[in-house]
Amino acid sequence: MTTPVSFHPQAFIELALSRGVLKFGEFTLKSGRVSPYFFNAGLLNDGEALSLLAQGYADKLVQCDNVGVIFGPAYKGIPFVAATAVALSQVHCKSVPWGFNRKEAKDHGEGGVLVGASVAGQKVWIIDDVITAGTAIREVVTILKNAGATIAGVLVALDRQERGQGELSAIQEVQKELEIPVHALITMKDLMDYLDAKGEKEALANMQAYREKYGI
Repeated sequence: MTTPVSFHPQAFIELALSRGVLKFGEFTLKSGRVSPYFFNAGLLNDGEALSLLAQGYADKLVQCDNVGVIFGPAYKGIPFVAATAVALSQVHCKSVPWGFNRKEAKDHGEGGVLVGASVAGQKVWIIDDVITAGTAIREVVTILKNAGATIAGVLVALDRQERGQGELSAIQEVQKELEIPVHALITMKDLMDYLDAKGEKEALANMQAYREKYGI
């Protein structure tokens, strides 16, 4: 068994910066907002980066007692959930079934949109990178419920901690509407704490201004 290595937000932030996953600057989001940072989990595309992310998800999951199946929404969630299953087995000695969905239903072979472990009658944790508007998570929740699953919760890499169209963040809206917990490995506050510790005054000031305008 691999010696357990706990997930640390600062170590993950530093790795994300080194891989270009996390950038500080000026970025126009799909919403039209100009953000002082950008996070693209798709660039966690090497073994070390994926392993650290998976360890974070695994560390969160072992604190829960209602993990039946872990599930990765297509497409980014698929490598995340597979790596998390490996981390749970190798580091925590917990063999947890995992699965994912197809974007389009398959009409031959095993068919359908779900692949991997059966979710029927299971408590399922969904693993993804971020919740921006919540649309994708809502779609996956519907698919899983139609297959007989109970949604135990959602794990994401980053919580932006900013309002959507109303007063709640996208994560808060999902929690309220679907009545499920959503946990994040790092938050906007973690990013600000990191900048503060590193003495990055300009970037921190930009983050503070953005949070004052859009934060929750």
